[in-house]
Amino acid sequence: MQESADWVVDTYAAMVYRLAVAQMHSRSDADDVFQEVFLRYARKAPAFESEEHRRAWLLRVTVNCCRKAHTSLWRKRTEPLSETMPYSQPDGDSGFFELLRLLPAKYRAVVHLFYYEGYSAQEIGAMLRCKPATVRSQLARGRDILRRQLED
Repeated sequence: MQESADWVVDTYAAMVYRLAVAQMHSRSDADDVFQEVFLRYARKAPAFESEEHRRAWLLRVTVNCCRKAHTSLWRKRTEPLSETMPYSQPDGDSGFFELLRLLPAKYRAVVHLFYYEGYSAQEIGAMLRCKPATVRSQLARGRDILRRQLED
């Protein structure tokens, strides 16, 4: 089991961390979410039908952990450092993450999963437990917001 957990972390660490940073806008918060996701994986030790199912489960848990972190009382009582200290992506994807920062939280996960992870609206809907039409609407609204922000 331990080798399997190590393999899962090695294989999916970058994907989970990218989504956590996109949602949380902070490396330290993303680190906390990252740790929580793989801790839940180790505790639950779920059985999956396929690697795609495992990947979708990890993304769904990441989104849930990010939402939980955003609503925590601790987070509500803190001031984000991003206001005083700019954050840059070390891996060259800073343009994408800066664009995500312009979006309201409800559009960030959908845009990230669609454009960066390459999921379809149907797959995102299954992961986020919403209708594919809702995903397409959120994608369209997110693109409109980004277009307006980039034009200004």
